Amino acid sequence: MPDDPQPQAVLTGLSDSAVFLSLVVDEGGEAAVRDLLPDLAGLTRSAGFRAPEEGLSCVTGIGSDLWDRLFGGPRPAQLHPLPVFAGATHTAPSTPGDLLLHIRAGRLHMCFELARFVADRLRGAAHVVDEVHGFRYFDQRDLLGFVDGTENPTGADAAAAVLVGDEDPDFRAGSYVVVQKYVHDMDAWNALSVEAQEMTIGRRKLDDLEIPEGVRPPDSHLTANVIEDENGDERQIVRDNMPFGTVGAGEFGTYFVGYAATPEVTELMLHRMFVGEPPGCHDRILDYSTPLTGGLFFVPSQTMLDDPPA
Repeated sequence: MPDDPQPQAVLTGLSDSAVFLSLVVDEGGEAAVRDLLPDLAGLTRSAGFRAPEEGLSCVTGIGSDLWDRLFGGPRPAQLHPLPVFAGATHTAPSTPGDLLLHIRAGRLHMCFELARFVADRLRGAAHVVDEVHGFRYFDQRDLLGFVDGTENPTGADAAAAVLVGDEDPDFRAGSYVVVQKYVHDMDAWNALSVEAQEMTIGRRKLDDLEIPEGVRPPDSHLTANVIEDENGDERQIVRDNMPFGTVGAGEFGTYFVGYAATPEVTELMLHRMFVGEPPGCHDRILDYSTPLTGGLFFVPSQTMLDDPPA
């Protein structure tokens, strides 16, 4: 591995459109995946060259089971299947997924074109188990009406939160990503008063300001997701959540995407949301928002993706 491996496009920022593909690789399909990985950058350029202003990018993650089927030698130190987080009331599932493609651009047709290129290359070798088309909703709000991603770090702080460093030198500039597909009970949510919604989230709906600690409930979404180290410093991740929905089917939701240098931080958030701290004090948002999928993937550096290990 070079002294300065380049990361994939995990820090390009929130986009207006995205396609998320989770795939399971069929037995015997490993060779097709290995052939695809170093070609992904070229496929992205081919799909994006007609409209470079759209900023098309693709981040590729590899699941724990597939990693051992593709590569010999060392593996990322903290790569494992996503645990199931089962509380007294709500459960976060762990669902099948070997490959994750997080495709972003200014407009959806660019994402769709690249997704089609990749699917064509993997036909007969892998199959899609989940596909979500995300969109920007007004001023970065989710379909519950609240701004999403407010606490994302920026600049050097974002890189420190997201990119693996010398603690795992074979995989420097890589990242871990946890994804979940949540669907919302909009009827129940919209039946709440604005004040009740704000207490559930822990922020004011109009101006996005935090409700002060001691005023917001201990089971608010904000409280559950603030993770501090032994020195009282907040441990951060970078969220790239996107709303999605189908009006005819009545499905409205949020696709959660959390990048971090270690999955430990995101998994602790999920433990606090679903199991509670103390146990039984689950995140109040789960009474209105249910996860259908869940997966953990390692995102190799772009340098490793271009030249995969044997």
